[in-house]
Amino acid sequence: MKTVYDFTVKDRQGNDVSLAEYQGKVLLIVNTATGCGFTPHYEPLEAMYKEMKDKGFEILDFPCNQFANQAPGSDDEIHEFCTVKFGTEFPQFKKVDVNGETADPLFAFLATEKPFVSFGKGLKGLALKKFSDMNNKTFGDKAYIGWNFTKFLVDREGKVIARFEPTVDMKEVRAAVAAELAK
Repeated sequence: MKTVYDFTVKDRQGNDVSLAEYQGKVLLIVNTATGCGFTPHYEPLEAMYKEMKDKGFEILDFPCNQFANQAPGSDDEIHEFCTVKFGTEFPQFKKVDVNGETADPLFAFLATEKPFVSFGKGLKGLALKKFSDMNNKTFGDKAYIGWNFTKFLVDREGKVIARFEPTVDMKEVRAAVAAELAK
């Protein structure tokens, strides 16, 4: 059975990083953007990271510019923005595509393991669905991710156990991470 540990990704400098390096840790893998309405998610993500990293938790940050051009900077510019504005310390990787023919294989795998269900029924969810549907028309059946700040929770064995759309309250994400760490 395939796990996230079977994948290799690129760090910000373009070097290969085997996700097997994170074996035994609880992971939250996130596609991010610096100019999105959900960019403030960096703040609770960093708070969660600081509190839980010593318990075997890692956040893996993958910037993506496929949603309304909301991460247009270089890898270094994005990293500087995140560290200066939000004080992020968790690993940030090279910018990736998460949809279409050029989608990073890791994100295709994550979304196949935990497919998109909905953004929720609230006003924010309905509005985001409209933008997402327009954006993802070009990707057809390879529209794996609906928008920035989609989060995948991975257990200590490398299995994808949950998917959180950006409209999910960060308290719910935090509770799921804490519960997984407690196992």
